Amino acid sequence: MDVGQPTIDQLRIFLAVADEGSFNKAASKLGRALSVVSYGVSSLENQLGVRLFDREGSRRPTLTAAGAALLADARAVSDETDSLVARARGIRQGLETQVALAVDVMLPSATVASILRDFQSAFPTVDLRLHVEALGAIAALVWDGKADLGVAGPDIIDLPELDRLVVGSVALVPVAAPEHPLAKQRLLAPGDARKHLQLVLTDRSPLTEGREFSVVSARTWRLADLGAKHALLLEGIGWGNMPRHAIADDLAAGRLVELRLPNAPPLDYRLHALWRKDRTPGPATTWILNALIERC
Repeated sequence: MDVGQPTIDQLRIFLAVADEGSFNKAASKLGRALSVVSYGVSSLENQLGVRLFDREGSRRPTLTAAGAALLADARAVSDETDSLVARARGIRQGLETQVALAVDVMLPSATVASILRDFQSAFPTVDLRLHVEALGAIAALVWDGKADLGVAGPDIIDLPELDRLVVGSVALVPVAAPEHPLAKQRLLAPGDARKHLQLVLTDRSPLTEGREFSVVSARTWRLADLGAKHALLLEGIGWGNMPRHAIADDLAAGRLVELRLPNAPPLDYRLHALWRKDRTPGPATTWILNALIERC
């Protein structure tokens, strides 16, 4: 017998009977007549050319080997259909199909992860694209339309095309390894930091190319990755500013030492949400914005 094309309704009836273990309970769950449920299963069996349930006598229907093998596939098709219908409903209601988010590398990853976990639950049909960048690169992504929402630091160029809103701040502290000369000095005088190599997070954006952000030393190494900067600091290669939350364990364990620099005190790194003025944030994007305000 040739395999036919099962309908979604037949698959849902099949799943209901399998889940409930009873034709009567499946009919009650679906709000359908018992005869409709029985006919739906029989029709599906005829189309597939296999027996799905063993229902001889008065016993409860049990899945046959073929039925058990096809159950996961039937559930996957049903779930995909539900997802398709939900996404179409969301589009009709103005819900975005995708949100592109660009966040500053200084933003705590645990905060980002918790927001996106809840976002997935709130908007299961909306795809998300996440960019993690530094300095002016976030504003550049929003300005170019490659990100719907950005979270950038304070040292960004004021672009008239973008709206901005302060959502929180991160404490940046100057640190070095305990064997570094600056860490060994009990009292640091103004200008001492200028004599030592400073590790600086570089800006990859042409919008703010050439601008200096909290650079004190006359000699610098420019790094495009905060993780690489962290690793070099631990090795005693220079000193630099790091977000306190990212090095809290290192400070507690003595792997890094906070420097009391008169000319480079701890910084309040303010975080700004950015979006284009000509693109009103949709429901999903607005949800992320509100979550950022609440949790940052």
